[in-house]
Amino acid sequence: MTALPDTPDLAALAAPTASPGMRLAAVVVTYDRLAQLKVTVARLLEDDALAVAVVVDNASTDGTGAWLAGLDDPRLDIVTLPDNRGGAGGFAAGIARAAEVHDPDWIVVMDDDARPQPGALAAFREAPRPVTEACAAAVYFPDGRICEMNRPSENPFWSLKRFAATLRRGRDGFHIPRADFDAGARRPLDMTSFVGFFLSREMVARVGVPEAGLFLYGDDVIYTLGLRRAGFTIAFDPDVKFEHDCSTYQDDQHRAVRPLWKVYYIHRNSLIMYRAASGWLFWPLLMLVAVKWHRAARRYGDDREIYLGLMRRAVRDGVRGRTEATLDEVKGWVKGLRDGA
Repeated sequence: MTALPDTPDLAALAAPTASPGMRLAAVVVTYDRLAQLKVTVARLLEDDALAVAVVVDNASTDGTGAWLAGLDDPRLDIVTLPDNRGGAGGFAAGIARAAEVHDPDWIVVMDDDARPQPGALAAFREAPRPVTEACAAAVYFPDGRICEMNRPSENPFWSLKRFAATLRRGRDGFHIPRADFDAGARRPLDMTSFVGFFLSREMVARVGVPEAGLFLYGDDVIYTLGLRRAGFTIAFDPDVKFEHDCSTYQDDQHRAVRPLWKVYYIHRNSLIMYRAASGWLFWPLLMLVAVKWHRAARRYGDDREIYLGLMRRAVRDGVRGRTEATLDEVKGWVKGLRDGA
C-alpha cells in the first residue's frame, strides 16, 4: 500500500466560514448541448444563493454563443474559448475566471447537463464548513436513481482494507456505499467528479486549477486527488443534491469507445490518474491494464489497428505525463492510422 502524504499545517485556515454571508460562484462548461445548458442556466439564475455563474463555451457550433450573448442577467459571466478545449480546459478557464475576477469564497463546478436541485445551494451555504474541506454533492439522475458515474470514492491504494474490498468487489469496493446517500451525515472521501463539487478560494490559491491539457476524462479525479495530497479534505454531503441528465451513460464494460479519438484521452488520462492514486504500485498496475487494454482491441472490428495505435500513443504519453496533444492532433492521428491501414 502507498501512504497518504503527511497533512501540512492548515490550521490557520481551519475555522468555519461564515456560511450565511459567503459568496458562491458557479462554473459551467458547455459544448454543443444548448438545450441542456438552457435548463442549467435557468436553474442557477433562479437561485438567490448564487452570486455569479461563469459559463465557459468551448467554441460550440449549435447556436450556444448567440443564445448566451442574448442574456442580460448581471450575475452571468460568459467566457468563450477560441476552440474546443474539452472539459478539463473549460474547467481550468472557468475556475481561473471565477477566482481572479469575482473573488468568491466558494466555487461549485458542473457540466452543462447537470444542475443543483432546488434548495441545494442553500443547503451548502447554511451548513458551516471549514475552508479546508471541499464538498461533493449527492448526484442523481432526473428519475431519482443515483448517478453511478458521479458516485464518489476512496482511494483503494491508501487503505489495505479498501484495496482488499476492491479486489473482491470491483467498483463497489472503493466507491462509497449507496446507503450513504440516505445517511444524512457527511463522510470523508478522496476522489469525486466535477458535478456538484464545491472548492474554496484557499484551495484554488494553493493547488491551482485543473490541468487543462487533460482535455477529457479523469481530470476531476486527478484534481481531487491533488487536493488530498495537498492536505485538504473532501466530504460527501448527502444534503446537497444535484441532478445529472446524462442519458448517454451506460455501465457496459464491453462497449467500444466512440468516436475513436476518445480512446487516446481515456487511456492516457487513466494512466496519469492511476499513477496519482497508486504511487509505486503504478508499475505492476501498468502491466495489468496494458494487457487488459490490448485484449479490448477485439471490440473494434475493422478499427482494431486504429485502436491499438491510439492505445500505444496513450501509454507512451501517459507514462511520461505528457498532456500537450490537442484535439486536432489526436484526430489527425486517427486519420493517419486509417489511411495507413
